Amino acid sequence: MLKTLIVVESEQLAQALGLANVLTFERYLQEYPKKDEPKTRIINLCDTQQYLSKGYYCSLLAEARKHVVQPNVKVINALRTESSDVLIAPKHLAELRQANSNDTWIYFGKAVNPGWQKVAQTLYKRFAAPILRAVLAEDGTRVTVTQGSMSLLSDTEQAAFIAQLNAHSESVWRIGQQTKHARWEMAILVDPNEPSPPSDKDAISKFVKAARKHGIHAEVKTTETLEDVSQYDALFIRQTTAIDHATYRLASKAEAKGVVVIDDATSILRCCNKVYLHDAFSYSKVPTLKTETVSDANPETLAQLEATFTYPMVLKMPEGSFSRGVFKVKDITELTARLSELLAESALVLVQEYLYTEYDWRIGVLNGRAIFACRYFMARNHWQIYNHESKRFNSGGWETLPTFEVPRAVLDAALKACKLIGKGLYGVDLKEANGKAYVIEVNDNPSIEHEVEDAYLGDELYMQIMAEFQRRLELRGREND
Repeated sequence: MLKTLIVVESEQLAQALGLANVLTFERYLQEYPKKDEPKTRIINLCDTQQYLSKGYYCSLLAEARKHVVQPNVKVINALRTESSDVLIAPKHLAELRQANSNDTWIYFGKAVNPGWQKVAQTLYKRFAAPILRAVLAEDGTRVTVTQGSMSLLSDTEQAAFIAQLNAHSESVWRIGQQTKHARWEMAILVDPNEPSPPSDKDAISKFVKAARKHGIHAEVKTTETLEDVSQYDALFIRQTTAIDHATYRLASKAEAKGVVVIDDATSILRCCNKVYLHDAFSYSKVPTLKTETVSDANPETLAQLEATFTYPMVLKMPEGSFSRGVFKVKDITELTARLSELLAESALVLVQEYLYTEYDWRIGVLNGRAIFACRYFMARNHWQIYNHESKRFNSGGWETLPTFEVPRAVLDAALKACKLIGKGLYGVDLKEANGKAYVIEVNDNPSIEHEVEDAYLGDELYMQIMAEFQRRLELRGREND
């Protein structure tokens, strides 16, 4: 059981509270830490609004003494120096509009106005302080939050606060316990409604555990619950990305705030458009299949395609994932119809030679180094590894193997392709035939699922990715010194 101490500024306030575990700041300064004391947590009720005040030093000393403290120094500084305007999640706006008041006191995450409770919980997770004041802005979409003190409360409000103080003193402080040993905070972005997410729940759980071992406290978030990315040190996107999409906008915003991001916005921009990849591969002589970019379905264009390629041909939309937006045509009739259909949606369409192989290679690359390798076999009776028209056999099998067993031509082509994209986490899709490798595309958000991509390395795969986050976070820290 943790021992709880309540620290106040004056003996008068200590007596007014009438609790046995209340002491003044001077006593806490002089009498602690004590030899062989049990694990201790501190509720700091001193004024912390002024820098280097008693309240500031109370929390600073508590952290130095390995005491769990609310508010901690990070929260104190955030309430003093950061923007106090917090956007409200759309799902909470309706409830907030039905509240009887445009403001409320919040005591240890408990709103005095019940209509504010869900917003209060959100604010308390970000600013874990004993007393907060929340005021709804005129536009009704954001809240201004400030730190309060007992001196600002009326007698009735003080009585309500003391009741909540007693309840909180006896509760489990999950927030403080979770982040006690973490040097950094990370948000892992997922979409629970996504039919084919980049990582399954077991893989996400392993990422969280690996992050903890590298001093990172990772929280799983969605675009709805990730209300302010700037409060995190790192953002790991495990949701399928796209350019005209919340994932790209969030990555851009996070980078602008100095957050370490994988997938970074540049990688999303480059990987999510196959026209860019084709042009970059051609310019840098990355080995690829014969490909043409077309902008119309005129007879002259169709004749040129038939002179360049043999049937079947493969048509690709510039943006797509998991084999979507990719079609095989076997004659001029199908070519004309499918090309016209795709050009109605996109100004450009890629036409590529068809090369059947029993499997596609997927090489996982992190910061220019191969970290996993898989062979994905074609779906049953289909020419791709995914068959979205089939209900039973919508994907083929796989085989995961160590990178040192990958043919040199495949590995070299994958690493060369990634150099054109950046230093993030990528999955390179390749075909291999007659000793030659052909890069199909580079994915900025590669699949990493439990017992698939991690089948050879196991937990070490997750550790390597989190080690890269740790390296970048430490580098960011040195650059900011």
